[in-house]
Amino acid sequence: MKTYRHPLAGAATTIHALETEEDTRQAREWLTAHQPRSLALDTETTGLDTYSPRHRLRTVQYGTVDFAFVVPVERGPAFMELARTVVARCPELVIHNAAYDLLVLDRHGVAPLEAVAPRVRDTKILAHLADSRQDYEGGVGISLKPLSAWYVDPAAPDTQESLTQTFRAYGLTKETGWAGVPYKDETYQRYAGLDVLLAARLRPHLEQELVRHGIPPVLVEFEHRLMAVCAGLERRGMLLDVPYTEGLVDRLLETANRYAAKAARYGVENVNSDRQVAAALQGMGEQWDDRTDSGGLSVAKEVLLPLADLNDKWERLNVRTPNPLADAVLHAKRAGRWRKSYALAMLERRDAGDRVHPKINTLGAKTGRASVSDPPFQQLPSKGWEIRRSVIAEPGNVYFSVDQSSVELVVLAALSQEPRMCDAIRGGRNLHDHTATLMFGAEFTKHQRGLAKVAGLGTSYQGGAKTLAKQTGLSVEVMRDTLARYAKAYPGIKRWARGLQRHALANNCEIRTPSGRRLVLDRDKLYKGVAYMCQSTARDTMGQALIDLQDKGLTQYLNLWVHDEALGTALETEAADIAREVAEAVRMDLFGVPIGTDAEVYGRTWAGGYGLPPEWAPAA
Repeated sequence: MKTYRHPLAGAATTIHALETEEDTRQAREWLTAHQPRSLALDTETTGLDTYSPRHRLRTVQYGTVDFAFVVPVERGPAFMELARTVVARCPELVIHNAAYDLLVLDRHGVAPLEAVAPRVRDTKILAHLADSRQDYEGGVGISLKPLSAWYVDPAAPDTQESLTQTFRAYGLTKETGWAGVPYKDETYQRYAGLDVLLAARLRPHLEQELVRHGIPPVLVEFEHRLMAVCAGLERRGMLLDVPYTEGLVDRLLETANRYAAKAARYGVENVNSDRQVAAALQGMGEQWDDRTDSGGLSVAKEVLLPLADLNDKWERLNVRTPNPLADAVLHAKRAGRWRKSYALAMLERRDAGDRVHPKINTLGAKTGRASVSDPPFQQLPSKGWEIRRSVIAEPGNVYFSVDQSSVELVVLAALSQEPRMCDAIRGGRNLHDHTATLMFGAEFTKHQRGLAKVAGLGTSYQGGAKTLAKQTGLSVEVMRDTLARYAKAYPGIKRWARGLQRHALANNCEIRTPSGRRLVLDRDKLYKGVAYMCQSTARDTMGQALIDLQDKGLTQYLNLWVHDEALGTALETEAADIAREVAEAVRMDLFGVPIGTDAEVYGRTWAGGYGLPPEWAPAA
């Protein structure tokens, strides 16, 4: 057994790196003598792709504020049994970013997710609830190292940087180092042990912060339960149609090359060169004011979409002649991005049974809004079947979807208690039709209905006239008039928004959501309070729905959570009934305003709900 000393916050700490089976006996004796009620826990693996056939669990480490033990489970059964004993018997485990480690322990046979998750305290969750801001926003962040530097010891060694240098010394990269660095390397062993010492010491500081800020314990429990539910969804994964996806890789490359060749005809040899694209667009007579942080003309997607006569959903606006170069650059870059981030990523990360396992970060944004990565399914356009077609159900099964109906606007109505809006929702009226009537009269046009919808969503997410003009391709003057009409139609929203800003000013720029979540605003951007409240509350309603579905035994059918949608699979003969059960569980009231649901059976592939052409349908 190798033993290392580490000073932390003026105290001496010890890291024991086990090497022989005799070392496991001594570690067990320590457990028997101390019988710890709580242990910090961590794992080291060969990479983050948990379900790849190449993924391996290398070490399991545990410890208190003073002692850490690094157990090389890769060295044989005696080490694995020690890890199983610790994980199975310790009453409480403190883990930073627990979702990953729980799935690793489950995947590699240390302990089932369901047995461990109820005993976990996740310091990442505690940190997010205490202050969800990143360091560049005035907070500390939610990663272990900056949190430890702030709360535990600012002089704690940066073993991550040392480990990167160690990888290089062995001729390894950041990607190959985790699998290739020898276990006996001192830096590797110190890195593993230090993380549990830091997590153990961090936990009480974060709990003090939760008390100081008055974060309700029920919210802490809610977040831990939701994390475990979503870890279960990640474990289940989604079946990949490998032949289709392999073909998609080639088709996307062909599309990217075709549009890149079109851009080249306008003098752009590299569609990823902002300078070339900006210069060519200026040469075609286009004018715009958007700038990058460095001061150059921006050619970001938000700039190019209106020039190509497209909205943010890539739908034709019909407000100008599309600029062919902007259109070519957009399509070339999207095809290249989809090829790498979706098609290739799914093929490379699939498990031995051809399933992909998207990671669900239940606290993916400052507001608590969840995110999906590897692959980033949440970033797929609301219309579009090509990527979703890669995902299929098992033979005899079909996909179904349940989503909350217009949840952003329902939440806005419930929080503001705007009477006209609440009455329309309670009465089951189509909210966009009702709003268009208030804004433009009973004889409103289809275009005016669209404006009413844009104004509602823009108000809930605080998109000003300039932002909405970019998204829609309409003039700033038209959007100013539209927002003014919306504010006149629903005056209660503006009153509530002003009250929210006054409350924030009187409370150090803080606001609290109905669940008790603490959100800190920038003093010069207090208007974002409406967007934060709506986004966070909408997320919490869906989070509660997932927990309710777990209690009812229905999450066994679910595969993914994306924004306000729960996606699942079931036997074709049962899918409609199960979808209705899920929809009923998701339906709820928020301050007397009903959040409705829509349920739909898509068929053998996720793309079945997104305009899938019959010729691309998978075989039954």
